[in-house]
Amino acid sequence: MGTREMMLEKIRQNKPAATQLPESWYFDSEYADTEAKFTETLQAIFTQVVVVKNGEELLEKATEMFGDVVNRASTVPALAGWADFSLQVADPHELELIEMAILEADFGVAENGAVWISDQYLTHRVLPFITQNLAFVIRRNAIVNNMHDAYLRLTDTTGWGCFIAGPSKTADIEQSLVIGAHGARSMVIFLLDS
Repeated sequence: MGTREMMLEKIRQNKPAATQLPESWYFDSEYADTEAKFTETLQAIFTQVVVVKNGEELLEKATEMFGDVVNRASTVPALAGWADFSLQVADPHELELIEMAILEADFGVAENGAVWISDQYLTHRVLPFITQNLAFVIRRNAIVNNMHDAYLRLTDTTGWGCFIAGPSKTADIEQSLVIGAHGARSMVIFLLDS
């Protein structure tokens, strides 16, 4: 018996017994307060959370926080007058001039602070990645506990979509954290009551 055959025989002799797969792949996070967990997670990944009652308060807060920023864009109807940059461009490369984009998102995930965005609210897929600073508007009742709940919710979604969690970050060079290395330099989540 050669070395190869000896090694394979030893592997066969030490092969672990088969493990039964679980009947359910769903895990419940059991958070006492899903919104509180969502907020805690977002703050840990350098994202500010602002609760607003309605579209009027959203406009007030956006004006207070970003009123002096030039090249503001939004897909949120309540912020149509706030935006000074039209998204009606033929070439998406023109969007590189946007300093602040406030976009609608479908829902948020408490366990990792991710928000799901889709073609439903975007005129250009590149917009959340090319803007210098990014904010999402999510309804307060649209926060799920974990990714299991998120994928259950995605069964009716068609077309393009993705999860985004916090501003762009990297620490691949000498483990030195850099915010905004490849995308948005900051992120704000507006939680909308109604």
